[in-house]
Amino acid sequence: MEDKKYCIWLSGLPHIGSRKYVSLIKYFGSAKRVFESDRNELLKSGILNEKIVDIIVTKRDIDKIHRYLKKLKENDIKVYTIDEEEYPENLKNIYDPPPVLYVKGNLQASDVNSIAVVGSRKASDYGLKTAEKLGMELAEAGITVVSGMALGIDSAAHRGALKAGGRTIAVFACGLNFVYPRSGYNLAKEIIKNGAIISEYPLGIEAVPQNFPARNRIISGVSKGIVIVEANEKSGSLITANFALEQGRDVFAVPGNIGMPNSMGTNALIKDGAKLVTCVNDILEEYGIEVRDIKHTNQIEELDDIDKSILKCLESSGKTMDQIIEDMDMDTAMIISKVVQLEIKGMIKEISNTYYRKY
Repeated sequence: MEDKKYCIWLSGLPHIGSRKYVSLIKYFGSAKRVFESDRNELLKSGILNEKIVDIIVTKRDIDKIHRYLKKLKENDIKVYTIDEEEYPENLKNIYDPPPVLYVKGNLQASDVNSIAVVGSRKASDYGLKTAEKLGMELAEAGITVVSGMALGIDSAAHRGALKAGGRTIAVFACGLNFVYPRSGYNLAKEIIKNGAIISEYPLGIEAVPQNFPARNRIISGVSKGIVIVEANEKSGSLITANFALEQGRDVFAVPGNIGMPNSMGTNALIKDGAKLVTCVNDILEEYGIEVRDIKHTNQIEELDDIDKSILKCLESSGKTMDQIIEDMDMDTAMIISKVVQLEIKGMIKEISNTYYRKY
């Protein structure tokens, strides 16, 4: 497509966001026509102010465009416009989709079945284990796991999908010639082998704070649903959840200890109607995927004394949370947290407010 190089050029210009891009294409008919139009024609459109018009006029260098395309090829980076078949189907249908998408790795048609798993950068051990477990089990079910490769919950979800040998996609808030965070370089390499890293930002754009909210709309936009594992009241993950709701996506949340700051956001989402997730089947059943009774043969070795005491408490019969707390005679918040963790691990199950040991 001859116009594609001009689409890449136009989308990468400063102050040309996705909305101005779309307006210019509608007015001029193509990105090539924008490239060829003189200053008066650009101003006449009423879409651009004089400052942006001057930027367009001064950056019309076809040789520079060709050098940029060569650099993309040298770095194994593909670019898909919104009109191309390879562009993610889910993302096409959101409000304000990126007009072009940079991809390193490979996208597949099966990625239409994607679930995002996101949460706090400063995650607890409980949160990290939960995110990794969900990522692994979603991947085992054939779901592509999407996240932002941030420290904490995001990276744990990617690692879980990779451990299962499944597909995972990381959405960057910078050009794909950067890895953010830098400590994620090896993780990014593995993600590229088993999925893709993607971004709306051209090469050379660094991960500055204002890019992350825009990035979050792509995380939810690529996915059918989004799972928040841990988030405080001002977490960026809640921005992603809001985008998901606006885009008509399903929102799931993992409950947490009521006394922990990282549980405030997720527990509030559940109060507001997000589906509570205690195991991967809570997600799978929303999409008609066969609910599996997942066995964790080695998990008993990972349990601490309190976990084992709760399981022993449930050996002979089911008990309510109040009965478990009474029998354990320990800190209430600790017991509630432990019970939730055991349910997420699939080792106990709640039926009508009564908990039962599963094996």
